[in-house]
Amino acid sequence: MNVMMHRYDAVVVGAGGAGLMAALHLAQQGISTAVISKLYPTRSHTGTAQGGIGAALGNMEEDRWEWHAFDTIKGSDYLADQDAVEIMCREAVDCVYFLEHMGLPFDRTSNGRIMQRRFGGHTNNITGEPVRRACHAADRTGHMILQTLYQQCIRYGVRFFNEFFLTDLILTGEPFDPDTRCVGVVALEIQTGLLHIFHSKATLLATGGFGRIFKVTSNAHTLTGDGCAVVWRRGIPLEDMEFYQFHPTGIYKMGILLSEAARGEGAYLRNGVGERFMERYAPKLMELAPRDLISRAIYLEIREGRGVDSKDYVHLDLRHLPKEVLEKKLPDITEFVRTYLGLNPEVDPVPIQPTAHYAMGGIPTNVDGQVVLDENNNPLWGLYAAGECACVSVHGANRLGTNSLVDILVFGRRAGLHMAEFCKVADFTPPPQNPERATKELIERFMKNNDSNDKMSKIRRELQQVMMDKASVLRTGDDLRDCLEKVRELKERHLLARIDDKSNAFNLDLIEALELGYLLDCAEALVASALNRTESRGAHYREDYPQRDDSTWLKHTLVYLKNGELEFRYKPVVITKYQPAERKY
Repeated sequence: MNVMMHRYDAVVVGAGGAGLMAALHLAQQGISTAVISKLYPTRSHTGTAQGGIGAALGNMEEDRWEWHAFDTIKGSDYLADQDAVEIMCREAVDCVYFLEHMGLPFDRTSNGRIMQRRFGGHTNNITGEPVRRACHAADRTGHMILQTLYQQCIRYGVRFFNEFFLTDLILTGEPFDPDTRCVGVVALEIQTGLLHIFHSKATLLATGGFGRIFKVTSNAHTLTGDGCAVVWRRGIPLEDMEFYQFHPTGIYKMGILLSEAARGEGAYLRNGVGERFMERYAPKLMELAPRDLISRAIYLEIREGRGVDSKDYVHLDLRHLPKEVLEKKLPDITEFVRTYLGLNPEVDPVPIQPTAHYAMGGIPTNVDGQVVLDENNNPLWGLYAAGECACVSVHGANRLGTNSLVDILVFGRRAGLHMAEFCKVADFTPPPQNPERATKELIERFMKNNDSNDKMSKIRRELQQVMMDKASVLRTGDDLRDCLEKVRELKERHLLARIDDKSNAFNLDLIEALELGYLLDCAEALVASALNRTESRGAHYREDYPQRDDSTWLKHTLVYLKNGELEFRYKPVVITKYQPAERKY
């Protein structure tokens, strides 16, 4: 297998919002920058983000970044690091104006300001009432972000390597050796089957989430946890993997997301007897409560027999909204309902169920995007992460709507700026001999597996089903133990399973096998961490431990993979001025 070499000051893996934001700021600083993406950049998953970017502009009513910070911390069930949250909410305002100046076509008020809408968990901290904080471009905000950032990256000379698949990091030694550096990545060119070595001074992982471990998910098929799994295999920990968010309003059985923007514009949730049932769970915020609370409420309504027609879904009701709101402010949502369900939201209630949506956990980083190795935040020099694959942590146990876009913009920019300063003073460190060796060995193993009839697709379906059944919105210790046993069985089967395509060019059987390995690693880390945390907090709800336990569990989980065994360590939550309190809405 031939290997091609490249050298750039900075390499960014992933062309979503975080990767492009970092790449743009690197290029603006004159740093030679390559972006590696397994998709054409504007197909990245950021493009599916609908509702808006949370920023306390105060264009429609009074707002303050401090209120945004408190809502984020409270929404996180007090597990977010408050220093990072304060940075995010303060710098969100500048990032929105940066995008505006780069050409992003935000919706406008009558006086020309950026329009804002309400979103779940965002409040006026004085009155407790919902506040308009989400800056939006109809319900296509993420799409517009991608288009804007990609165009600007082209303008500033960023080099793109599209349809290249990440397979390994290049480290100069063991992660905990103080002299170890990350000096690039290994990637597989999908079109040719060639391996490429990208040698760099600084490397950013912005590979997105891993929602495809679940059967029903809003995530694209490509969101397979590539960056998280690659670092985990190298002995770098993953943080807070037990906290996985289910969005309340996915299209029934399909998982296709109907944005929180619908509820921000006034849509209702109704159970099988027509009740706006959120009055029982969050009487003040109702449908604008945080996502973990609403998802649990839907599951409980269904379990108590109040699903629609006694089935496992409830209704999103937009029938009372004016037609101009549906057509101008919610055009994608309206079209999704018509296309995928054959319903008209003007007259038909829409069947919805919670869908696996967002990973609060991931690769641990500091506020400058540097990947950190332990509870003391010691960095691995040369390696950065941003976006959903990273854990700063600003989302804690539950992410507020709009904060995913805030996260990728603020910390994508901070990572890019820190990388630029690092690249200006760092030299190129030589990579080790044959950094592609581990990738070659893994590929050859799959190519030579001819004795098994086990299919990658079958293993993947079994993984997604058991994760949905036993590790989703409601969890118990018994279910999690069963799930962990099954995931480990699937990991063993995966390494023995066969692929039928033995060619080099566009070998999607091989890509599926590699992605499945990443999914299995992420699933193992998630389930083991969920079994380990014996409390309920945010999106992690243990029916056998239903109470939050600050005395034991007000801390971050770090899970390591060492010689095939898992090891847990813990990191304190950074608290500045917001003391943990009971979470009520």
